[in-house]
Amino acid sequence: MLSKMLSLMCTFSFALGAPALGPSSSPAGTLPTPGGNFTITLAGSYSLVTTSSNSSSIQVTSFTTSSASASTSGRVHHNCYPFTHYPTLKPRPPVFPATDPLNPPDVSSDPQIVPDFAPAWATAYQKAKNLLSDYTTEEKVNITTGVGWGNGLCAGNIPPNKNFPGLCLEDSPLAVRFADFATVFPAGVQVASTWNRALMRARGLALGQEFKGNGVNIALGPMMNMGRIAQGGRNWEGFGADPFLTGESAYETILGLQQGGVQATAKHFINNEQEHFRTTESSNVDDRTQHEIYAHPFLRSVMAGVSSVMCSYNLINDTYACNNDKMLNDILKLEYGFQGFVQSDWSATKSTLSAVAGLDMTMPGDITFDSGDSYFGSNLTDYVNDGYISMARLDDMATRIVAAWYYLHQDENYPATNVNAFNSNDEVNNKYVNVQADHYKLVRQIGAAGTVLLKNQNGALPLNKPRNLVLIGSDAGPGKSGPNEFSHTSGTDGILAMGWGSGTGSFPYLISPLEGIQERARQDGSSIFWDFDDWNSALAGNMAFGQAVALVFTNSDSGEGYITIDGNEGDRKNLTAWHNGNNLILAVAAQNNNTIVVVNSVGPLIVEPWIEHPNITAVVWAGIQGQEAGNSIADVLYGAYNPSGKLPYTIAKDPADYSAQLVTSGSGNEILSIDYTEGLFIDYRHFDQANIAPRFEFGFGLSYTTFSYSDLGVAPIQSLDIEEEDLITAWENGETSYIAEGSSTALWLHEPAFQVTFKVTNTGSVSGTEIPQLYIHHPPAAGEPPSVLKGFTDVEIGPYDTKHVSITLSRHDLSIWDVVAQGWRKPDGRISFSVGASSRDFRLRGVIPV
Repeated sequence: MLSKMLSLMCTFSFALGAPALGPSSSPAGTLPTPGGNFTITLAGSYSLVTTSSNSSSIQVTSFTTSSASASTSGRVHHNCYPFTHYPTLKPRPPVFPATDPLNPPDVSSDPQIVPDFAPAWATAYQKAKNLLSDYTTEEKVNITTGVGWGNGLCAGNIPPNKNFPGLCLEDSPLAVRFADFATVFPAGVQVASTWNRALMRARGLALGQEFKGNGVNIALGPMMNMGRIAQGGRNWEGFGADPFLTGESAYETILGLQQGGVQATAKHFINNEQEHFRTTESSNVDDRTQHEIYAHPFLRSVMAGVSSVMCSYNLINDTYACNNDKMLNDILKLEYGFQGFVQSDWSATKSTLSAVAGLDMTMPGDITFDSGDSYFGSNLTDYVNDGYISMARLDDMATRIVAAWYYLHQDENYPATNVNAFNSNDEVNNKYVNVQADHYKLVRQIGAAGTVLLKNQNGALPLNKPRNLVLIGSDAGPGKSGPNEFSHTSGTDGILAMGWGSGTGSFPYLISPLEGIQERARQDGSSIFWDFDDWNSALAGNMAFGQAVALVFTNSDSGEGYITIDGNEGDRKNLTAWHNGNNLILAVAAQNNNTIVVVNSVGPLIVEPWIEHPNITAVVWAGIQGQEAGNSIADVLYGAYNPSGKLPYTIAKDPADYSAQLVTSGSGNEILSIDYTEGLFIDYRHFDQANIAPRFEFGFGLSYTTFSYSDLGVAPIQSLDIEEEDLITAWENGETSYIAEGSSTALWLHEPAFQVTFKVTNTGSVSGTEIPQLYIHHPPAAGEPPSVLKGFTDVEIGPYDTKHVSITLSRHDLSIWDVVAQGWRKPDGRISFSVGASSRDFRLRGVIPV
């Protein structure tokens, strides 16, 4: 890596000498000559950068000084690499059409189009260069530096600058945070549970329209960390525990968001897999695991034309993410060919020289909230003026930011910001614009489609006009003081419809299960009763006695680490149901032989205490459903929506069965090493490899009907990429792809290469949607998990009807990352595959003809 960077960069090094003794208010000194020494006096906050021959990352040590001088010795690489953007292939429709982010390809359950955003980026870059042509150094720096926490209308703000109106950056992945009349959508994990690309895209589009309607330029989502830790606090914001499912969810979400007009942000780059010690832990990840697992969703984000990527708080292999040359420059900008800008997570910038490592924008601008200083701002200006950072690099930073603005056509009558994230009572700037439209319908649909039916015995569901029923548990009812009673949703005493932290929104309303079910009970003439006291198990059991149906509701919550609830410091401290859930379920089941459990949870729970109880006839995994939660649950319970959701993670029998465990011990003042020793074997991949029986496997979900599979076929697809035919031939011969700008997102690697076809028959008496899943089985020598998800689709089928289904595979889907040769290659040996209803329910098997 170091030798390659040296070939790309004008580099010379110098040693920092002894400081002057007097106070100084700004960096001072003379420019070094190559290999020479000089004396520099620094004040304020600054960092030193060192490299070593066995490290692929820039190493940073940060210091904060007062007005008195301070310095230390180290070796600094002086960078003038211009980050030139090279032309890509000419557009070639229909597979590789030139694409504007406002007009992406139509969504498909079997995508076969690779959109080419290069022409749109090229146009945006030229406009940005024209705009910036007369900007001074200070004016360019201002485009890269936020105004500081709380100093603008949004969570993050870039100030107006000549003819550039500035930028508003705002949370969250499921709502326009702090807006008064905005929809609270189902969480990311809920839409992933649908395994339905059309719903993923539609959610993204609706969110994008709402962000634009509020005058937000950059939406701080989607979140796509991997759910490596089952207890991970922010897992619900993401898309589950598999890179392919997460990648496809992120891809469709970004296409939708940007079609709606807002710039999307892929976050958190990268390995931000737990909240404990998130600012002081080093995620130590090997190169292959990084490429195949954690970086894959970001690769798909770049292919979706994402405008921005947010670097995370943690360190990666002992280098902070926002200062990590390997991840930001080498993988994201070079290998993936990312054309947008990298922004820091809030206060995650660690150095002015992070600019050299690939950071383009610091947020919210100050080093820490309200600190009044910045690693960028005047420090960046001084570093450029004194030659520590090249003007070419500053130009690149500002150009990337402004180009993203042009790329989304935000120069064309884009609405002014009309919300105040810091003062909802601001009558001047808060215009109370209603952006909800009819998005509640989509919320309700995704809430139902992402609900997973885990158990259904004796025809317990769907409900058919029961004479009476009782709802037990606080999760069945509304919050005691309304849907927004807890700041940052930092608590729950009613239905759980989202987690806590910055990834939230303000509910305009929240439908509880009581409201949704009571409406249907009224129509059916059923009597309905309820008890929301979680801690009186005896009363719950007594109320359940004699009822035709007893519905027990329980939940489990988590969120961002700056909030602790009942000892849960963001991450969940265990995988047990909250609010006395297990005892409540058992008490009811002891008194009622038709007990149905409904679970609203941010992630897996251990259900062993009650799952096999003979009186528990059904289990509905309702997830995190947003503002229409109660209606979505009622739709599934009564069969208005035939459940089709599939688990986006594994539910284990024992927490110890998961391959990676939450790390809670360590000093907050020292860097804590978290070694990803499990490598490729996370979630179901580990369960398969270790032959551990889960309670419910990844991809599992029942329906009110049944499906059969038949007539498997597989055939190669002729490439249309004539210009890269040699690369295709080399791949077929087992050779490794080379690294160049955009090499990992190249057309030849991602175009349709093989099509798998089969039939699915609905063998039941009601219409339903099946989610066929395709898993690749690599030859043993490849060192891959036994089964790896590489395709899925959705098909709605009427009773006793049959439909033809296809799943298309790319060369990338069949490739592994070669650490030695540093590229993608087809492993030696036979590549087989299975198609089925889950990661452990295979119905058809075949071999890839390659």
